Amino acid sequence: MNEKPFTIYVIEDNEWYNKLLVHNLSLNPDYKVKGFHTAKEFFDTAAEMPDVVTLDYLLPDMNGADVLSKIKTMNPDTEVIVISEQENIETAVELIRNGAYDYLVKEKEIRERLLSTVNNIRKNASLKTRISVLEKEVQKKYDFQSTIIGNSPAILNIFQLIEKAISVNITVTVTGETGTGKEVIAKAIHYNSPRKNKPFVAVNVTAIPSELIESELFGYEKGAFTGAVARRIGKFEEANGGTIFLDEIGEMDINFQAKLLRVLQEKEIVRIGSNTPVKIDCRVIVATHRNLQAQIKSGHFREDLYYRLFGLLIELPPLRERGKDVLILSKFFMEQFCKENSLNPKSFSEDAQKKLLSYSFPGNVRELKSIIELAMVMSTGDVIQSDDINLASSGVLNDVMSEELTMKNYELAIVKAFLKKYDDNIKLVAEKLDIGQSTIYRMLKKSGS
Repeated sequence: MNEKPFTIYVIEDNEWYNKLLVHNLSLNPDYKVKGFHTAKEFFDTAAEMPDVVTLDYLLPDMNGADVLSKIKTMNPDTEVIVISEQENIETAVELIRNGAYDYLVKEKEIRERLLSTVNNIRKNASLKTRISVLEKEVQKKYDFQSTIIGNSPAILNIFQLIEKAISVNITVTVTGETGTGKEVIAKAIHYNSPRKNKPFVAVNVTAIPSELIESELFGYEKGAFTGAVARRIGKFEEANGGTIFLDEIGEMDINFQAKLLRVLQEKEIVRIGSNTPVKIDCRVIVATHRNLQAQIKSGHFREDLYYRLFGLLIELPPLRERGKDVLILSKFFMEQFCKENSLNPKSFSEDAQKKLLSYSFPGNVRELKSIIELAMVMSTGDVIQSDDINLASSGVLNDVMSEELTMKNYELAIVKAFLKKYDDNIKLVAEKLDIGQSTIYRMLKKSGS
């Protein structure tokens, strides 16, 4: 499909100057340029609004400001470059305030200035198009009924709760064991809500030292402290209009919780080093694997903050309570791994399925993903067998599977991870991985280890 041409319409009543502008702009073969002599001619014969309009401010039939207003009403995305014989600063400022992209004076250097301005508009238009495509892809990606995999009663109940969260602007608390997918739920809510075109900002509370949490969330002014060489906005301002996701809220320092409570109540933040409140409008979603009521009793979490945050509760079930979702997820992770590594999909033997269904998965969905990826690396045929599924040692795989490697390098990384776990006991590692000791020696020799 051919890309739509970049269209520029020139509205200029002076015949000679009209031809001059059209000629200069037409030198770029990527531009489709057309000239009009009056505002009426433009509005009557222009089939659709172009990407750019160059507008003579003093037209015989209509005031330039009125033409600008009408164009912006018809299509806000059309950029208007006003061209005038007079250098009137007040007029220029007013026109730009009302939507004009630029104000150019008819002078000798106008050609270069005009071409540069149009080029900048085109670059911005391309960027907007790419952003729009990415936004649509992100929204498609977070279609929650295809992102949250499973059809167990527990997951179908989660779908119903997400639907409720999408339709209203209520604080959401997501609870569940580590690895159950709390951030996936938060993204599903955001990208299916009216705020989907605004930022989703995720903050892992455990990753921020307690002495830095305020500056990270609220921002700071230049000179607020040593090293503050410029103003920095915090995560709440960054999420304005969208959603802020506070992961592991139960780990937040008790001394900072009062400040967070005030922000949630007043819907405003104050940057460090400033006394001026900044209004914010962002949805708050929090997550924790802890029992917050137990945290309140032990004095580690404020009761008033708990009730402020509570809102709609979504409790994610552990994988061991999701029945045959384990098999659905296993197939999904297998197909995903094959796609990423250009491999042919495999099936699971009956014994392999029974083995997966009998395991408790203390690491939940995250652990299952690592187990399936290892099984794909270790299996040799078209069917993943029970022996390919290593449950007891799945914990060593998190670092290995976080990188994109070739199949040979995956195998070597897995062997090295097991050697590290079992103190370089090659005989034991060979038994665990069900390969010959000579294979391990050969792999290590080839890699130079």
